Amino acid sequence: MADQELQELDPADTVADADIEVSPAPKLDPETIARRREALRRVRKWGDPVLKTRALEVSRFDDALRTQTATMGALMDDALGVGLAATQVGLLQRLFVYRVMSGAPLNVLVNPVIDWSSKDEEWLEEGCLSLPAVHVDVERPVHIRVSAQDEWGEHISIEASGLEARIIQHELDHLDGTLILDRTPRSQRKDAMRAMREALAADEHP
Repeated sequence: MADQELQELDPADTVADADIEVSPAPKLDPETIARRREALRRVRKWGDPVLKTRALEVSRFDDALRTQTATMGALMDDALGVGLAATQVGLLQRLFVYRVMSGAPLNVLVNPVIDWSSKDEEWLEEGCLSLPAVHVDVERPVHIRVSAQDEWGEHISIEASGLEARIIQHELDHLDGTLILDRTPRSQRKDAMRAMREALAADEHP
């Protein structure tokens, strides 16, 4: 949701994560609005080459990496997102963080690979912190199994369904240089691009 819309949020509105439309948005107090604006300024936006570049495997698991993932989690929370990929903060690393719901533990997936996805797919509207004002329908598998490492380098396997599966797929797309506009029906893309350009222009010239 674009910054200029924050002042008059209605409870019926929804908030986008890095990325997915997830839940009714509460009324936001001025401090939350200010934090979100600052967080969004730190997220790379459409047109930045890093968003279309494939990220590189992570081989070093140290305190610097763990500090980085914690910082990304805090930035994601301030931006009112549910997922954030390293490329969205300008880092070409194959990792992302996500939190399915407020108060849930922060999940860190490093070098993630989808091992299996269901034939059962569904269309759902998604948004993206890197694409202001863009909300488009994207078709994805409903169930997936993903292998990855955590911030300590330990190997993990996650079976995810529904919203969690969609978040993981969305963020993994970022690591491959793929944006939701690359997956949306052509019929929606033109209107989405227009809305995004208007939002970006408003942000540059408030």
